[in-house]
Amino acid sequence: MDIPSFARIHEFACFHKGDAAAVEAGLPRVAAPGDLEALGDDRFLSEITRCIFKAGFVWRVIERKWPDFEAAFEGFVPLYWQQVPPDVLENLARDERIVRNMQKIRTVPENARMIVDASQEYGGFGRFLAQWPSDDQVGLLIWLKRNGERLGGASAQYFLRRVGWDGFILSTDVIIALRREGLLDATPGSKKALNQAQAAFNAWHQETGLPYSHLSRILSFSVGD
Repeated sequence: MDIPSFARIHEFACFHKGDAAAVEAGLPRVAAPGDLEALGDDRFLSEITRCIFKAGFVWRVIERKWPDFEAAFEGFVPLYWQQVPPDVLENLARDERIVRNMQKIRTVPENARMIVDASQEYGGFGRFLAQWPSDDQVGLLIWLKRNGERLGGASAQYFLRRVGWDGFILSTDVIIALRREGLLDATPGSKKALNQAQAAFNAWHQETGLPYSHLSRILSFSVGD
């Protein structure tokens, strides 16, 4: 598969956004060395849960209610939530401070156990994420799907972006752009599609030296009339 130069894609993005400065202003934050390791495990459980509750729901509602989520889940401490009694979850399903979706509430203990297990092995969940290379994001997504709960779709990609791990997101615009460039012919969300995207972003990272998160956002900016 021939990977087109990213320079032309960047030109498309500048055209659609107005200029290079506007593209630069829209790029996401990428964690600096040590940032992920400095985050507490509770922040990772919080962000995973936020992304799960956003899935299929109005994002701005979750963002507006998030301080209440933090209060209701008592700060998302994984060591507590990994072994929380069932009645606590039942009470949360009646708690008007949050979105009362029991299926999503039940993901918290499962994902807490995932975080605790990795944290014990690596000395922190942030250290676990920091050691995983961006050129194997597909491997990390598979790991999150296998070891977590409701992390098999875009929720895991958005979680990684929110905490600053450097990776791509297969958003609607990114999928459109990859297909436009002849780099994606698989069903979005499938392992084949993820591998095709990974190959493209790996090549563009080698070409430009840009973070994967920036390449992903610029690619999304290149879509438009």
